[in-house]
Amino acid sequence: MIGLLIVDDHPVVRDGLRGMFAGDDRFQVLGEAGNGREALAVARAVSPDVVLMDLRMPEMDGVSAIVALREQGSTARVLVLTTYDTDRDVLPAIKAGATGYLLKDTPREDLFRAVTAAHRGESVLSPAVAGKLMGSLRSPAKEPLSARELEVLTLIARGNSNKEAAARLFISEATVKTHLLHAYAKLGVRDRAAAVAAAFEQGLLRPE
Repeated sequence: MIGLLIVDDHPVVRDGLRGMFAGDDRFQVLGEAGNGREALAVARAVSPDVVLMDLRMPEMDGVSAIVALREQGSTARVLVLTTYDTDRDVLPAIKAGATGYLLKDTPREDLFRAVTAAHRGESVLSPAVAGKLMGSLRSPAKEPLSARELEVLTLIARGNSNKEAAARLFISEATVKTHLLHAYAKLGVRDRAAAVAAAFEQGLLRPE
């Protein structure tokens, strides 16, 4: 029998899942929690085999709870069960250590099979989530900054205005702006401060 912990901030969802698993003698619901913080306490008390984890919850979200469960020594497999399948939800959860990721519209028997597979340590992903992960893996690496873009960004990091940077590089102010826009796109940011921060974070710029 697989011991379950159900974590979701909606009581109706918890009730539905508890009733679903209670009707199958392969599973036993050991506890419930309404947020990540409660989940940590309940997991310590009941030592579940599998945790069904929602992601967006008050006090402590699902990804933070997954990390904290590992830190407190829990050996439970975490199966994310959520309504969200965006990259910003899927990737952090998988990186945090989730064994699987399913959407709440998953049919009952598929959910049962997923919990059983997760208990064995197998990765379980809904088709939509698997597609997103594959797309993320296949997406090309970000284009590196050109030498001129890096020069412009270095001057900006030193406190130069666009006009001052243009004078130092003997180019027009409009060209400086163009280089900055290209750098923003490559770094995935929208302004000067974020571009400088991202460049330092990625090791493109170093403190003097």
